Amino acid sequence: MAAATNPNASPVRRLLRPEFADFWRLWSVGLVVFVVRWLETVAVGVVVYQRTNSAFLVSMMTMLRLLPMGLLGAFLGAWAERIERRSTLIAVVLLMGGNSAVLGVLAYTGQLEIWHLALSSLINGLGWATDNPVRRVMIGEVVGAEAMGTAMSLDAGANNASRMVGPTIGGLVLANVGIEGAFAVSVLLYVIAIIAALRIRYRDSRTAHPGAVLARIAEGLRMVRGDRRLIGTLAVTVIYNVFAWPFTAMIPVIARDRLGLGPEGVGVLASLDGIGAFAGAVLLAMLLKPSWYARAYLWGVISYMAMLIVFALVPNSAVAGLALVLTGLGGAGFSTMQATLVYLAAPPEMRSRILGVLSVCIGTGPIGFVWLGLLADAIGAHWATALNGAVGLLAMALTRKLWREI
Repeated sequence: MAAATNPNASPVRRLLRPEFADFWRLWSVGLVVFVVRWLETVAVGVVVYQRTNSAFLVSMMTMLRLLPMGLLGAFLGAWAERIERRSTLIAVVLLMGGNSAVLGVLAYTGQLEIWHLALSSLINGLGWATDNPVRRVMIGEVVGAEAMGTAMSLDAGANNASRMVGPTIGGLVLANVGIEGAFAVSVLLYVIAIIAALRIRYRDSRTAHPGAVLARIAEGLRMVRGDRRLIGTLAVTVIYNVFAWPFTAMIPVIARDRLGLGPEGVGVLASLDGIGAFAGAVLLAMLLKPSWYARAYLWGVISYMAMLIVFALVPNSAVAGLALVLTGLGGAGFSTMQATLVYLAAPPEMRSRILGVLSVCIGTGPIGFVWLGLLADAIGAHWATALNGAVGLLAMALTRKLWREI
């Protein structure tokens, strides 16, 4: 349970109190996992494209990270109500760290194949699918509903900071050491996350729900159908993950083929989206009020898709970099408010289940990655990316009746 705080203190300052130390441990675990995610996304994307010259296969690596969310998100959300979350978090970090260690050994011995990278992406996606129903629910229970918006802003800030640091590290290590060096850095970072997870003092105070997992999933879905705020929030999440976010898989391809950048340049360019997103998350943590949550969420998505179109079409790397910074600013509003709006709308006893449904909506991303990869191979990565963004804006216009209820 969240401890009482001084109501006159700033939202961020409240979370600096000693009773919220577990929040910062959970935040640290998320930061490490986020950094490794982006580090490996860039490193794996460059290697796959160098070996296959296929934008489609590059897109598939990211798609596989999302696939478990779509297939298992609701199940994991219901299952999370029957397990001790701290132990699960530790197990997930160990799994992902072990996965990177195996890949590092395979790369060092010269045995790394594309199918190894594909299987690794799927395993990491399984760990990622637990983030909403496990770690983020723990954050909400540690800080309380009144501080959830600020906590999610800071958590999104960690995610967005990782998008600055991770791609840069991935590009530099890949260029100077090789893919085995990238996986070695991942393992070292996971050790930090495991230490932070082991220091978490929080334990579940709830008792396990006695109902069957499938029955609880059905109950959660009925809850979503009866709440227009949840329907609108989840509809926008689907649009973002199908038409907006998949463009990140095309950044290495566009950077190399259209802008003529090498591995270091690809890493730096990919980090610019994170710079904008980090700045946006910091501003939201300091300034955002609950009455602006929905606006930040909706306009974040719209501006993100508009700027990805600019990035895809401009032939100049400086202008493309500026467009990526602006996509990051828009993405900060979306990523900060996505889990917050769902968490606040769901009854406390159903939050893991509803956040599991959110994971399913995020897991629709593979549709976008497959579509964008095929389209990129057919008409070119930059044209495919621009077309995807334009269709996403059209989808937002056509679904206004749903998301105006948020």
